[in-house]
Amino acid sequence: MSKHRHTSRSRSRRKEGAAAGRRFVDYPRRGRRGVRRWLPSWRQTSAVFVLGAGGAAGLFAYVYVSVDIPDENVAARQEANIYYWSDGTQMVSLGAFNRTIVRLSDVPPSAQNAVIAAENESFYRDSGVSFKGLARAVVSTVQGQETQGGSTITQQYVKNTYLTQEQTVSRKVKEFVISLKVDRSKSKKEILQGYLNTSWFGRGAYGIDAASQAYYGIPAKQLNPSQSALLAALLKGAELYDPSTGPKNHERARERWAWILDRQVTTGLMSREERERYRTFPEPLKRSTSTSMGGQTGYLVDVVNKYIKQRALLTDQDLAHGGYRIHTTFDKDRTRQLTKAVEGVLERDIDPKKRSADAHVQVGAASVRPTDGALVALYGGPDATKRFVNNADTAGVPTGSAFKPFVLAAALRHGARSSRDGERRDVASGSHYGDDGTLVQPSGDTGSQGPDDAHPTLRQALASGGNATYTRLGREVGLERVRDTAVAAGLLGDSMAPLEDTFPIGTSTPSAIRVAAGYGTFVNRGLQSDPYSVTKLMKDGRSVGGFESRAKARRALPEGVAAEVVDALREAGQQSVGDAQGVDERTARGIGPFAAGRTGDQDRLRSAWFVGSTEELSTAVTMFRTKPDEPQLLPMADVGGADSRRGSVFPARIWTDYMGSYVASRNSGKNS
Repeated sequence: MSKHRHTSRSRSRRKEGAAAGRRFVDYPRRGRRGVRRWLPSWRQTSAVFVLGAGGAAGLFAYVYVSVDIPDENVAARQEANIYYWSDGTQMVSLGAFNRTIVRLSDVPPSAQNAVIAAENESFYRDSGVSFKGLARAVVSTVQGQETQGGSTITQQYVKNTYLTQEQTVSRKVKEFVISLKVDRSKSKKEILQGYLNTSWFGRGAYGIDAASQAYYGIPAKQLNPSQSALLAALLKGAELYDPSTGPKNHERARERWAWILDRQVTTGLMSREERERYRTFPEPLKRSTSTSMGGQTGYLVDVVNKYIKQRALLTDQDLAHGGYRIHTTFDKDRTRQLTKAVEGVLERDIDPKKRSADAHVQVGAASVRPTDGALVALYGGPDATKRFVNNADTAGVPTGSAFKPFVLAAALRHGARSSRDGERRDVASGSHYGDDGTLVQPSGDTGSQGPDDAHPTLRQALASGGNATYTRLGREVGLERVRDTAVAAGLLGDSMAPLEDTFPIGTSTPSAIRVAAGYGTFVNRGLQSDPYSVTKLMKDGRSVGGFESRAKARRALPEGVAAEVVDALREAGQQSVGDAQGVDERTARGIGPFAAGRTGDQDRLRSAWFVGSTEELSTAVTMFRTKPDEPQLLPMADVGGADSRRGSVFPARIWTDYMGSYVASRNSGKNS
């Protein structure tokens, strides 16, 4: 018994001694030789794995808890202001980001399916992240290589909406964690809608609606499956897949377009029968939708923005926030025709290299629809990005004899007070001043014929110039009444000149827009409508400012007065066009009856005007000379040569060419 106890104690002491000498981690492993000494045991391997997994899980849990969903980037929601022509097509998209945010319901299912097939076919089934994609991206970033793809639609949405575009490991980890949280807090449809509205498609377009306009000139809701597949291809990199930028890009785009359509069949998002209908590559437009203020666009936008701020009481800051959909009254074809008419005359007849008097010539023009005041077209200058002043809407160019119809209208309405006996007498367009200086009424039906050339009727003086006649008439009617009549017809009160003796012969400086509107009151039987340029203003799907409802035209002149002025202006128009050298008489006859006023030989003001009005369009054209940063207009004498009658023939040529094109296109449309 004693011996056995002694032996047990000895063995116990040896084990305790061995344990005391053993290391906490047996590595390198004792009792092993060669390579086996350095190979960890299965227990060691398992322990390391468990510790690593636990640490990773703990780290992930810490990151998951500490990283919140941040506020959206301002840029992710910033939209452009979209301006539309009167036919609903897009005129221009303006803003720091060319983006139009649309609801998912306004994106056709074919476009949604194309994007899902191309970018993330498991979108509706996954948790919003790709572990494999994250690992690949982290490795590539650490190695300094280009970031690899593989992100889900949710991850790309998170990157676009909440994060920056920097390529770092920390950003990728945040993207991963936020994507998990977003997938839990938002519906898949909300995520897809956000992704489609924030993605970059090239051609300056952010979001699928802007891309649809840029590549096909249509809103996203009109995309067909073939067009949708091409837009989905652009998400891989517009610089590589925009087919209009080169043969290689075109080839790549065709291949990916076809692959996306085929992929939809494979994933069950499109039937084989439907796929067979889309075998022709949907070539996009060669040029994207304009985001430039060049040409006439800037002048049109200038007028529209002024009208919006006045009518809807918006500020420049409000408009700068973007997101407005602005439907204008401007007709794309009429604007093009007016621009072509102006540029044609300037190129043909004005030559600064040949004549110094032709330098610094400017033209402004505007077309208004008389029945309601809609601005149909305007010419504001050669290029809004080079000349910032809008010649069609500037108040600084005197109207000259083009103002006289308002004097005649005031006389017909109020009569004239004789300076001899002080009595106010009725006036007719056939009235004339006699030898004794009194206004003589026409006897019987004398029409437009006056007693002789020395005593022209008011109608004749309107056509020939008649400064002396109209200066006296204005004084006897009363300058206040003349001013009030002009303002009632549509001219702005703050454009009226001081009430001096020369007031009746056009020292006031209304814009071409307002002069066109004023003549429109004559041809609209005395009913006046203020000119307007916006038919609808939308923000976030809601109407702003009530532009859809407009006040009815108001009575500015008795109908009989307006009719008599128009009759006189029709005679003046025929004579003025006939006298204007270079006007195509056949084109002028084809326009039909029109009422017109103009400047002429007797005008000594530094401007030339022609205002022609039909029942459909009232158009004012003005020409003048001005140097930048010089307030005073330059002389018009000898512009275009000595026979130009101080430049007065050129506005008539512009008007005739423009209206000739308008009538031809109108008749062509009726025949078709």
